[in-house]
Amino acid sequence: MAVRPDVPWYWRSLGVGAAAVSLVAIVWLVGSAFGAFEGFRRGESERVVAAPRSEPRPDEVELGELRAHAARADRQLQMERAAAADLAKQVKALAFENAALKEDLSFFQSLMSSVEARQGGISVNRFRLQPEAVAGEFRYQMLLVQSGQRVKDFHGRLQFVLDVQQDGRKLVMVLPPEGDGDGQDHQLNFKFFKRVEGSFKLSPGSVLKGIQVRIFENGSRTPKLTQSLSVS
Repeated sequence: MAVRPDVPWYWRSLGVGAAAVSLVAIVWLVGSAFGAFEGFRRGESERVVAAPRSEPRPDEVELGELRAHAARADRQLQMERAAAADLAKQVKALAFENAALKEDLSFFQSLMSSVEARQGGISVNRFRLQPEAVAGEFRYQMLLVQSGQRVKDFHGRLQFVLDVQQDGRKLVMVLPPEGDGDGQDHQLNFKFFKRVEGSFKLSPGSVLKGIQVRIFENGSRTPKLTQSLSVS
């Protein structure tokens, strides 16, 4: 049989209160420590998240450099493509001009060996008339040939006589006009053959019905050659 001392109730109440206060204090300390740890962890997380904004990571710097290099390479490629297209256009134009010269030479050689070559004189060959995109504007092309024995350099001028219909009326136009000192494009100076190219423009509403070529030798008012050509 155990004998326990009789402890008054107020001492027991005081002991329970002290234990409760100690427990509350322990809970508060643990909560404070946990809150401080959570605050530290939250601040550390925010610092880590905010770090890339203030200082780029090495992989982002490398990515930016690669993008800049790709942009420069794309601009260089576009410039090279434009240069290649321009070069191709020039080569095409030179090839066309070379083919035309070969055609002229072949035609001239065959012409010199013909009966017409032995007769002599100037002739208009391979006349072409092409309407341009602008209404009333035409571009022409022809080959002038001087054939015969012991030919000399020909000095003269070219003239066009146009039959035009305008507002129901028939008109005759001379290009360049007589006495026009600005007709340098129509001056001729060649020995065997000469390619002639140019353009002219009619008034709005005019219709070209016919065209005649006249070739004058310097010092003469009588044409050395008069030849009607097709406008179709």
